[in-house]
Amino acid sequence: MTVTVGASTETHAFDSRATALVGRAPACRIRVDDEQRRISRYHCLLDVNPPSARVRDLGSRNGTYVNGELIDGEQDLRHGDEIRVGRARLRITVADDRPATVAAPAGADPGDALPALLAAAAASAPDLSDFRDHRVLHELGRGGQSVVYLARHEPSGRLVALKTLLADRAVDPAARDGFLREFACVRALRHSKVVAFHSSGSAGTAFFFTCEYCAGGSVADLVARRGGRLTVDEAVPIVLDALAGLAYAHRVALPVTLADGRATVSRGLVHRDIKPSNLLLAAGADGGTVTKVADFGLAKAFDQAGLSGHTRTGAIGGSIAFQARAQLIDYKYARPEVDLWALTACLYWMLTGATPRDFPPATDPIAVVLRTRPVPVRQRLASVPPRLARVIDEMLVDHPRVAAATAGDLADAFRQAL
Repeated sequence: MTVTVGASTETHAFDSRATALVGRAPACRIRVDDEQRRISRYHCLLDVNPPSARVRDLGSRNGTYVNGELIDGEQDLRHGDEIRVGRARLRITVADDRPATVAAPAGADPGDALPALLAAAAASAPDLSDFRDHRVLHELGRGGQSVVYLARHEPSGRLVALKTLLADRAVDPAARDGFLREFACVRALRHSKVVAFHSSGSAGTAFFFTCEYCAGGSVADLVARRGGRLTVDEAVPIVLDALAGLAYAHRVALPVTLADGRATVSRGLVHRDIKPSNLLLAAGADGGTVTKVADFGLAKAFDQAGLSGHTRTGAIGGSIAFQARAQLIDYKYARPEVDLWALTACLYWMLTGATPRDFPPATDPIAVVLRTRPVPVRQRLASVPPRLARVIDEMLVDHPRVAAATAGDLADAFRQAL
């Protein structure tokens, strides 16, 4: 991407999934300005998933133009396109030499993944030996690119959640191997407050992995059963369990296999997608209920590998209310504090039935996160205890950045506030 403003030119290269804000604000990756202030602080968002890219106008005053035409919302970009914001010109160049071995049909239904895996398993596909050990019982739920089934691991009799994903574009070996290496890393997570992963594999454009089955469903399900809100005594223990899982994951040493086959050790994992539907409820050893953090990084890894076929802005619609501002600005390098912000946002939602920010129907949700502050929790629900409200409100300050705190520190703050 070549950015030209007057006589000044600079180039930005993207070889993996990334987002880049364009505007006058210091936080923008591509910072441009002109004397007449025709560029907004947060003017537009470039969403790159090589070799695809998209530009999204963020409600800028003077609009975003592609090839001289004002765009309405967002628009896909092609090689040779030119974006204009004020006097700035952004020229797009695409060079893609990655080998594509398997193509996915356009508009594929994620429900097609299971039949594809079953057929490949019946044909003795080498990557599906673990898949053949499972018998699918029934569907548990589905999202935009995945379906989750209850399955039985026949050799052990253990019930597991079997999740299938269908790549929405050509699959090349590097992307496939990258995703499966990421799974191998996540599989090494072993903690009582983190959902355990068991096995994985792929066939063509279809992928699967299995993990611990949590019979209590999600926190989102629980809140729905409770009529839209939980009490402090119900909600805070859920958050404390999840913080214990995050404290472990944020500092754990994990074995990693690099693309060239070399082994190394990675220190800590950031989830990046904490939300009520990713907090699952299971029976605890004492007969009570325990909360476990689910989907640790795998949805992100599938998306980051380019297998979803989605741009990042297309993938975050259901999660953005639980994402810190810093994560939108610098998604690729999000640090552990974004998980702590998101979990605090989950507590806010459990107590009040509302998200920390308001998202009016006619506004861009990304622009809302970038330009507005969370509503103090006691403005939503005056009965929230003042000390607890103070911890929640302080943690949800995400401009200029999230308060630096560890999961253990935040857990201590919540306990002391009760």
